[in-house]
Amino acid sequence: MIGPLPEAASGDDSAAALTRKAAAATKTRVAKMFAAHGWLQDALKLEHRPGQERMARAVAAALSGDEPLLVEAGTGIGKSLAYLLPGLLLAQETKRPLVVSTHTIALQEQIFKKDLELCRTLFRAVPTLAAYADFRATLLVGRANYLCPQRLVRALQTRADLFERALQDDLERLVEWSHKTADGLHEELQPPPHFDVWDAVNADSSACNPKTCSPETCFFQRARASVRKSHIIIVNHSLLFSLIQAGAGPETDARGILFPDDLVVLDEAHRVPETATDHFGARLSSFGLERALHTLYNPKTHKGFLARRGSKHDHALVSAALDASHVFFENLREQYLGRKDLVRLHEPNWSAPVLDAPLKILGDRLGKLVESAANEDETEEFRDHRRKLNAFRSTLDGCLKLAEPGQVYWLERGGKRGQIVHVRAAPLDVAPHLREALFERDTGVILTSATLTDGATLDAFRARVGTPPGALDRVEVSPFDFVKNLRVFAASDAPEPAAGSGRLDLAWLADMIAFCTLRVQGGSLVLFTSHADLRAVAEKIEPALAKARRPFFRQGLDFSRGDLTRHFAQAGNGILFGADSFWTGVDVPGPALSQVILARLPFENPTHPVLEARHERTRDRGGNPFLEITLPDALVKFRQGIGRLIRRQTDCGTVTILDSRILRKEYGKRFLAALPRRGYTAFTRDDRDKVFQPLEATP
Repeated sequence: MIGPLPEAASGDDSAAALTRKAAAATKTRVAKMFAAHGWLQDALKLEHRPGQERMARAVAAALSGDEPLLVEAGTGIGKSLAYLLPGLLLAQETKRPLVVSTHTIALQEQIFKKDLELCRTLFRAVPTLAAYADFRATLLVGRANYLCPQRLVRALQTRADLFERALQDDLERLVEWSHKTADGLHEELQPPPHFDVWDAVNADSSACNPKTCSPETCFFQRARASVRKSHIIIVNHSLLFSLIQAGAGPETDARGILFPDDLVVLDEAHRVPETATDHFGARLSSFGLERALHTLYNPKTHKGFLARRGSKHDHALVSAALDASHVFFENLREQYLGRKDLVRLHEPNWSAPVLDAPLKILGDRLGKLVESAANEDETEEFRDHRRKLNAFRSTLDGCLKLAEPGQVYWLERGGKRGQIVHVRAAPLDVAPHLREALFERDTGVILTSATLTDGATLDAFRARVGTPPGALDRVEVSPFDFVKNLRVFAASDAPEPAAGSGRLDLAWLADMIAFCTLRVQGGSLVLFTSHADLRAVAEKIEPALAKARRPFFRQGLDFSRGDLTRHFAQAGNGILFGADSFWTGVDVPGPALSQVILARLPFENPTHPVLEARHERTRDRGGNPFLEITLPDALVKFRQGIGRLIRRQTDCGTVTILDSRILRKEYGKRFLAALPRRGYTAFTRDDRDKVFQPLEATP
């Protein structure tokens, strides 16, 4: 647990009275902020947005009443201010921390660096709100993202044992950076340090604790201390659910989700079920285990934590565990995966537990070494290594036995060359976990996003996240003029995916994408549902784009998602190919993004083990998996994808859909109805020169 925050007033009567008073004050001030000619409009010269006002009032009521609320707020509503301002007022009135969780780092930083400063400016500009202006805010990431100076010193002292020469040079670069950085965050150091070097110096260790590290010297301890004093804490969904799964939160039955008596907002909430499914499951990989063992001792380089601290016998124990790991995972590749990327596991004891004994023997030996450690820091390092090995053992044992009812188990390939084997488990239904973690904690929790509905109702999302019966919801439609600013084209001659294989006619697709992207002077974002299709089409059209001197960016090469988006935005007329993660969170205003092309309607792969199991359960109870799961999920993702285009009032452009099923299939009407405007233009390869007239913004 990160640590407690200031407590609310003690005593039931005084706390209740404080809550009633705070609720009344918050609702009154929120009404004055967001009303036409209210404080936001008069003091900050922001336009009055009726949808934003309705959302802010609903948020104030839900947080004040410790109730759940779902809000779909279309692009342009201004949802961040609609939850931040009521939340900040209530947090300070009641001395209850406000936790805001986002999916993307970009939104985290926008809230922390821009939106909160706008809130502070408003408070300072309005005398009635001046007392709220000095609120304290912290942006918190996982502790493995922070440098621990104490661990850095110890790594320097033992670098000859831990690292080869090249990595020692990387360590020296990290030392220089440590004297300049203000926050000690991994992302600040470019290029990033080698994984093994950072693993030896980050704060994700028991050796980084309040006894050995103080807020004056340690970046993580400073952030931790800041959290305790903060009125608002900005986190991300991954950290939120990691902490919840690890047992963070109130230690008693007191209300609160992450901290005692907190209030919580989850923005980009459409990603909550996916993130929670990942964190309420289990995983281990060949890479992760072998890296943990190499950190102890690498037989090839003779480096590692046990290089001098351990004996030859200890080195042999690590080597034995590494050999067992290689045999175990190589067997999984040969027996189960072969040419497959995913294999679901149906029966327990699907493999011999060849790793259990070597890991147990090594873990027991580390326990003995704890007793003979030279100092407390060394003791904690030994304990950490032992805990990691025990966690691997426990996770693998549970996966081998298919121990958890309601979990789906599978094997999966990973890595650029598919060389890493993952053993995975995830809940078949994440709703009970979310209900317990979010909605049964007796506190106000807001889930909001630009796309929670399938274009019609919130029913599918409600079922996925487990909202209690009677939980309130709102849908605030985007105020943008999509009739004027958006043009939609759909290719009526697109060959349907081949029956059985689902493969596309890549020659047709490459030709159409080349035509549509070169027809637009500004930038085009091309969204795929398959990395294989993305790579194949990229190879086919890259020469044409190079000949036209158009900057071309594609997912899966050297750049990160954030770097790709940034370079694409800077190019002005670039073409960006992206798959799953690019359907959401991309925000490129202006002509740099003038067209979004959907290569295919975004139906999820029905053979993924979790989705397959959900379909089986639906069929077993007499339901229709396509109508109840596949179609609603695809509609939400479809709305997310086309939502990348119009991000500002002045944006305009074209959505191009290269999947004729939207016109030919009965369910296509649902996708057409989910468009932000009615009407589209059908075109074919034969008439495209005449018909395809895209709409573009003026630079």
